[in-house]
Amino acid sequence: MNMIQAQNPFFEKYSTPHGTTPFDKIKTEHYEPAIREGISRQNTEIDAITNNPEAPTFANTVQAYEKSGELLNRATNVFGNLLSAQTNNEMQELAKTLMPLLSEHSNNLSLNEKLFARIKTVYEQKDRINLTPEQNKLLEKIYNGFVRNGANLEGDAKQKYRELSRDLSLLTLQFGENNLKETNEYKLVLKETTQLAGLPQSATDAAAETAREKGVEGWVFTLQAPSYVPFMMYADNRDLRCELYMASNTKCSHENETNNQEIVKKIVNTRMAIAQLLGYDNLAAYSLKERMAQNSDAVYTLLNQLLDAYTPTARQEYAAVEALAHRTQGYDFTVMPWDWAYYSQKLKDQTYSIDDEVLRPYFELSKVKEGVFGLANRLYGITFRKNTDIPVYHKDADAYEVFDKDGSFLSVLYTDFHPRESKRSGAWMTSYKEQWIDENTGENSRPHISIVMNFTKPTRDTPALLTFDELETFLHEFGHGLHGIFANSVYESLSGTNVYRDFVELPSQFMENFATEKEFLHTFARHYQTGELIPDELVQRIVDSSNFNAAYACLRQVSFGLLDMAWYTRKTPFNGDVKAYERKAWAKAQILPVVEDACMSTQFSHIFAGGYSAGYYSYKWSEVLDADAFSLFRQKGIFNPDVAASFRENILSKGGTEHPMVLYKRFRGQEPTIDALLIRNGIRK
Repeated sequence: MNMIQAQNPFFEKYSTPHGTTPFDKIKTEHYEPAIREGISRQNTEIDAITNNPEAPTFANTVQAYEKSGELLNRATNVFGNLLSAQTNNEMQELAKTLMPLLSEHSNNLSLNEKLFARIKTVYEQKDRINLTPEQNKLLEKIYNGFVRNGANLEGDAKQKYRELSRDLSLLTLQFGENNLKETNEYKLVLKETTQLAGLPQSATDAAAETAREKGVEGWVFTLQAPSYVPFMMYADNRDLRCELYMASNTKCSHENETNNQEIVKKIVNTRMAIAQLLGYDNLAAYSLKERMAQNSDAVYTLLNQLLDAYTPTARQEYAAVEALAHRTQGYDFTVMPWDWAYYSQKLKDQTYSIDDEVLRPYFELSKVKEGVFGLANRLYGITFRKNTDIPVYHKDADAYEVFDKDGSFLSVLYTDFHPRESKRSGAWMTSYKEQWIDENTGENSRPHISIVMNFTKPTRDTPALLTFDELETFLHEFGHGLHGIFANSVYESLSGTNVYRDFVELPSQFMENFATEKEFLHTFARHYQTGELIPDELVQRIVDSSNFNAAYACLRQVSFGLLDMAWYTRKTPFNGDVKAYERKAWAKAQILPVVEDACMSTQFSHIFAGGYSAGYYSYKWSEVLDADAFSLFRQKGIFNPDVAASFRENILSKGGTEHPMVLYKRFRGQEPTIDALLIRNGIRK
């Protein structure tokens, strides 16, 4: 073991700048020894807690538990993050070994009777031992975490919990692997230039580049968003749009080895069984216990409010698109899902004279990055400096040092913008190291944050030119990043984005508001060839078109929330038809015609392989918060330093140290209402 440890970077004190992860030294074979040794070391640390002859105290039990597992956390954090951002077949196979091992270790901790007894003793004394608010929050979180992970179970129920949680870890892993495999394996190969009719040059150039990368003649379109979205929006060939749409919307539902339908059933039933074993009716009741929403009634109240408010407008939007389609084609037909983006874009262009191809030249990635970093500087005074001495895990990733307005070091920020086969689809923020404060020395150990996206790639002739949606996505993930960067908590498990799921999207969705602000756009949006600043009239068209089909977009999100809740409010096992259940679950939020073979559930990673099971409503819940929060910036000035300082102090830096509604009211002075969202979307004047 000593020889293995000597050659394994996880066992060394990192000599990199700011103690960052030495990605250049880590190999796949390093993970398992580090994780196994990490488990062993944490077990020794737990034994020291449980065998302590002194009476349980916050320091010798709760705080000691919080500090345990440093090596294990370090290794699993890197492995888990790279499994999403830079995976390979070896890592995916290794995950099948490590996930049950980690699940078993987690169960050994949460079901450790002696450990829980000590934590419970401290918890029962919490009103008499003079804890700080943050210490009290940590105690509550740890105690509730044990209870919610089976600590009160007895006898056979404990073994059942172990089996179910182990099964769940493997099921979610397989779900994600199947999704990634089907995404990577599909390609639409076009050989005739006539098949490219309607597509902008940027899309055909990117498709030609993809064809070269894959060693194929012609043009290749994939299910990655930068390829898929422009094709659905601009390709004149309806049959090809249909083909690509069906490829995307039937992922993992075919009769092959990557079919996720049975896995969906098993995940749903396993999560229900775990919740019921712990004394809850269903997973939603279990999950929402520690959410702002509190219960499924509150979730459905929000979703139904949105349905009532937005459905009439959404139907009008569909009718307008359909009328344009009929005029364009010269005959009546049903606008299908593979027609929606195409004719919507034509209507938007006709109404506002604006589309992604008009805007792309002004959104060159390096300039957008300067603009987004500059926005953070203007709001909070922070600066970003690229440091090539910090190792990265892929050549497309960059590392930045982030400094506060007084020049002190705040964080490391990794950025990773472009799709590749080793990266899952979508966009996300994560961390390689959380922030915490040493209670003995007062040292503030700063975080290492990462934002990962799948943006339009550069071609041989042009730099990476983003769509407006990609600009919004950048702002969104950067908002999560700021939540991590500004973290200022004593305890790691309360730091940064370690907050309620329906609160975590507030900082991210708040940042999206700036995408339609002229003062922000004028700081960076220059034509990549001419250097011309984006014209005011084009900015005005962005603003005017910002609510185009907003009601349809809202109902689309509501439909995902309804589907999520339908799966996780079940009280009995599901053994039916996944597609039929899905169609019924979200029927009242559907505006477009139903496609029988399409299936969202089999590829819905957020709720089946991610952290949003019984939580997808969080995006709309947080949107209510972000619209309400940004309305204060509108009142006081969108760059108002005092309002920004309050947002940083009360929202971004506090993590999970207090209840989110307490934090929000401290910033806003009142509880949020749906009014600001309705006004922003033009639903209510």
